Amino acid sequence: MNPRLSRRRFIKAVIASSVVAATNARITSAGAQDRSPGVVERLISLNINGRTRRVDVLPQETLAYTLRYKLGLTGTKIGCNRGECGACTVIIDGVTNYSCSTLTHSVRSREVRTVEGLQGADGTLHPVQQAFIDELSPQCGFCTPGQIMSAVALLDENPTPTREAARQALSGNLCRCGAYDHYLNGVMRASGQNS
Repeated sequence: MNPRLSRRRFIKAVIASSVVAATNARITSAGAQDRSPGVVERLISLNINGRTRRVDVLPQETLAYTLRYKLGLTGTKIGCNRGECGACTVIIDGVTNYSCSTLTHSVRSREVRTVEGLQGADGTLHPVQQAFIDELSPQCGFCTPGQIMSAVALLDENPTPTREAARQALSGNLCRCGAYDHYLNGVMRASGQNS
């Protein structure tokens, strides 16, 4: 009896051969010593807070993950982990970015500032940090590092912003405690203006 080649058998055979080919390709590439085009280097140098740091980074690893779990810079919080809450905000080349949605490999030649890099060498707090303390801005404190980084980026660009400009600059940072006015007061104090 001759087995007929049905459409179902043909599709199953194609899928099975594809799986075998893909598995063999992975085994072969894992053992290869030469660098093929498209292969991402894992041991990279990053400029974090003015210091060069060498770190082993996976191709799809986010900057937030690298900062917290590989470099021990836990001031950068991971809240939503999808670029919505702002708790992971860092400054990259003078611009605020959500580090949870920034691949680490994309910042290799750029300058990254985290909340840990704001304090002076003698331990003096950044004016924004001090102003937030003076205004009792933080409540639970989870969003505070992101709020601070957004405020620092604003004041670096515009040292005397209006309250509305400050509101816009901090609008990408969610505060689950609702302390928005306290943070705005802190920004105005850090800029030398009356809150």
